[in-house]
Amino acid sequence: MRTYKDRAEMDERYERTVIQLMQSQAYRELAAAHLFGHGLAFAPELRWIKFMTWHIREEVEHFEAVARMYRRFTGDDVTPVVMERLEARPVDRADSWFELAMAQFLFDRGGFWQLREYEQCSFLPYRDVIGKIIDEEAGHQGLGERMVVELVATGRYEDRKHRDFVKWLRHGLLSFGRPGTEGNRYAIEVGIKKRDSGQVMQDYLDDIKPAVKACALTFPAPAELGLEMPPMLDWSLDGVEASDAGRWHAPSRLAD
Repeated sequence: MRTYKDRAEMDERYERTVIQLMQSQAYRELAAAHLFGHGLAFAPELRWIKFMTWHIREEVEHFEAVARMYRRFTGDDVTPVVMERLEARPVDRADSWFELAMAQFLFDRGGFWQLREYEQCSFLPYRDVIGKIIDEEAGHQGLGERMVVELVATGRYEDRKHRDFVKWLRHGLLSFGRPGTEGNRYAIEVGIKKRDSGQVMQDYLDDIKPAVKACALTFPAPAELGLEMPPMLDWSLDGVEASDAGRWHAPSRLAD
């Protein structure tokens, strides 16, 4: 597969796709910082205040890394593009510590699986930046899952756990984009990403199933999510071990 370092090496479509990719990633990083920044108000203890401020700073640093790459590639600042998108499509907010834990679990996990599709990106600067972000994101991926499982186990959130689960599951699935599109096929053909969005959705669902079962949750009907998803997705919890929840380990880098 041909790889690229410089803009001059690319044809117009590849160049346009890479620019859109960087803009989208910058949006996701800053949107996450806004989400967790707002949620800082719900942190119940000093240790969680410290964790949330660290997490916000990490998301901002990831945004900055993408912004530097964007400036080197285009000569422009990506910040106005991202701020315009955030104004048009502001990130949803959590209204409690429990909902923030659900967002930490499902929104963050969706972003992690989305990033892994670019580990072998044919645009080498993007591969380098994303690799660093993946390594740092992997360090806290299990935390949100453990938080949700432990909070649900208290029995205090039965009246809202399904609502918050559906809301943030939808956001997690939105991370992957529409499956089966011509744009997906092009990105795979030129080595920008590895697989179609539908395949990544399945990995994400399989990854969260132990926690779903441990929390006595059920997946909503696809129509309830209002997203375009492949009909062959497996939503079943048959054979899933609830005891596996909270034992998350990062998948091996560059795994197929």
